[in-house]
Amino acid sequence: MPQQEVFFEQVTGDRRIQVLKTYDSAFAREVFDEMDDDAQTILWNSLDIEQTYDAADLPSPGDPDRADFLWDELMDSAKEDVRLDPSLRSFFVVNEIRDTKTNSLYVSADWPSAEGFAKNLLAKAS
Repeated sequence: MPQQEVFFEQVTGDRRIQVLKTYDSAFAREVFDEMDDDAQTILWNSLDIEQTYDAADLPSPGDPDRADFLWDELMDSAKEDVRLDPSLRSFFVVNEIRDTKTNSLYVSADWPSAEGFAKNLLAKAS
């Protein structure tokens, strides 16, 4: 499995919230496919999609192509320095761990978005 690094971890009650940095696009896609609508909306907003495209060119929230569009935007945003490796991408994954069960809830290409999502989870638990 490609390298992963813990960027953030905090325990509250019986759960642990963790943000991993990973270079594994397949793992990122698995997390993306499991994200709920709220998480996808947060990702959409973090990528500034509304400011990048004309509204007429964007898939509407009910459009079945919206998830594929969002994934493509995430992949573009996740590119590392293409001079070093044109195919290298990095992602931040937010996990919620209870006992031995890990749920990956969010994936982003940027640290601030993942950190905000993680801290929001912690605030909801308080």
